[in-house]
Amino acid sequence: MKICFLDNSLIPYTYNDLNSKNIRGGENTVIHLSNELSKLGNNIDVFNNCKDTAIINNVKWSNINKADKNLIYDIAFTNNDIRLFDKIIAKKYVAFSHSIQSIEKFIRKRQLTSYLKYKPKIVILGNYHNKNRNYLLKLFGTINLQWAVDPLFLETKLDETLIENRAIFTSRRDRNLDILIKIWREKIFPINKSIKLYTTPSELIDFEYNIFARNFGNKITMVKDLLKSKILLVPGHKGELYCIAAEEARELCIPIITLGIGSLSERVEHGVTGFVAKNNEEFAYYTLKIFNDKNLWKKLRNNLINLRGTKKWSIVASKLVKQL
Repeated sequence: MKICFLDNSLIPYTYNDLNSKNIRGGENTVIHLSNELSKLGNNIDVFNNCKDTAIINNVKWSNINKADKNLIYDIAFTNNDIRLFDKIIAKKYVAFSHSIQSIEKFIRKRQLTSYLKYKPKIVILGNYHNKNRNYLLKLFGTINLQWAVDPLFLETKLDETLIENRAIFTSRRDRNLDILIKIWREKIFPINKSIKLYTTPSELIDFEYNIFARNFGNKITMVKDLLKSKILLVPGHKGELYCIAAEEARELCIPIITLGIGSLSERVEHGVTGFVAKNNEEFAYYTLKIFNDKNLWKKLRNNLINLRGTKKWSIVASKLVKQL
């Protein structure tokens, strides 16, 4: 098949930028799916804000301004902006959605006319995403998928000798980091003052409560920080449709504590890969329990090791093709 991806993200990127700290969930998805669909024998074009045309792993990367109606595809994908379908012609259209969209927001962002014109299927990332997307915005069908993580997280060698008595937060600051800091200061650190929390940004450093800045570099730097961490603490957020940070920790076999807000209850299997707390008190309790109970931590760790590698982009691409 002849397939194109359309993305108007302000970030100029190609496959070569995969490990950059600037690459977020949407860009990451385009990079991996274009690469894996090419491996399946498809002819792939990606149009985004990259500066120069390049062919990488048999995928052609071009500036979005080079897309035109003379280009006809079997399938066209867009990352968040359905209006981009105006730039090409395709037999089928598919849209990725990485945010909760109400009808009002859809209209405000001038997506509705293009949605009704092109009738795209919408990629749904789980039960939370499905429940919180208006049924009118799923009118032309859905594709049910779960994203994977970079091979870097799958292929990194695990080494328990690196692990320190510390927790880490690797999601975005606006993903309820303030809730985590509050729980840490009031309910976790006062009980066990030997443990540390690593997070970003640096202005949240508070040595009095053992809150330190983690290294904010590329993905390789983040992996090194994760490998030193005993648990991932991530409350969740109502805008979190998937939470790639949780999946990355999962593939590095790091137990996760969450409040289950947004999609986080789907990323953690309670008592198997971590714990889904019902409130702040339980969040603190489970965190302290993992730090204090070596056998419990080892049990969760072994469960995660057994699950490692079960979510790969090659599998995602194959499932996607079956639902087109």
